[in-house]
Amino acid sequence: MEQFTKRFRNTPIFGMIHLAGMNPVNQALEEIKIYETLGIDGVIIENYHGELRDVKDTLNRLEFRSSSLEVGVNILPNEWSDAFVLAHEHNASFIQVDYVAGSYYAKKIVNSFLFDRMRNDYPRITVLGGVWPKYHEPVSGSNLNKDIYEGMKLVDAIVVTGEETGKETPIRKIKEFRRIIGNEYPLIIGDGLNFDNAFEQLMICDGAIVGSAFKPNNNREEPNTKEPVDASLVKRFMEIVYHVREEKILMM
Repeated sequence: MEQFTKRFRNTPIFGMIHLAGMNPVNQALEEIKIYETLGIDGVIIENYHGELRDVKDTLNRLEFRSSSLEVGVNILPNEWSDAFVLAHEHNASFIQVDYVAGSYYAKKIVNSFLFDRMRNDYPRITVLGGVWPKYHEPVSGSNLNKDIYEGMKLVDAIVVTGEETGKETPIRKIKEFRRIIGNEYPLIIGDGLNFDNAFEQLMICDGAIVGSAFKPNNNREEPNTKEPVDASLVKRFMEIVYHVREEKILMM
């Protein structure tokens, strides 16, 4: 927890890089320029559309640039060991792990001993980890409290998501996570923020991962993740974020 609060400011926003387009790396770099200009705090390079080599190539290119952004890595499907290694090799500062605790149908259980060992091997890397995330159904008999507490032992912030990419994370789920976690531990919205729900949800949480909301021609039925980031949408979204940050400061 302390690593997260020391590294990131009040309500950080992490722009998702989906690695889409004819040239995923070039599109990623253009999107990162937009994020830098408009006040995004960090980026997550993810192989959502692209290949693992596209993640590596993007990280390579970023190493030769001076950037104000914190750089993160997420390797699907939940390949946290690869994410740790890539972040270390390319001097990235954090990783996202889709799920770090819990049992899910037809999914590998995270080995907490090995995970903790990698945390010790790479102590400077901040970890954002999900519990009961999108696309992963908990097995029968799962206990949310138990899974969240297990996750909190392993990561620096817990990520809460809805059911699918671009779909709104239900406010009731966010409030339940916050109730279990408490007010001192970082809770990150991992999915579905939009202009209508951002203020309410960010007032409850401590930051967010945003991707689909920054894409043009996006709708909530079918998120258009392959479109390049639209600077006007980022600017509009960040105006809401600045308002949230001001409100939180006044509440201190």
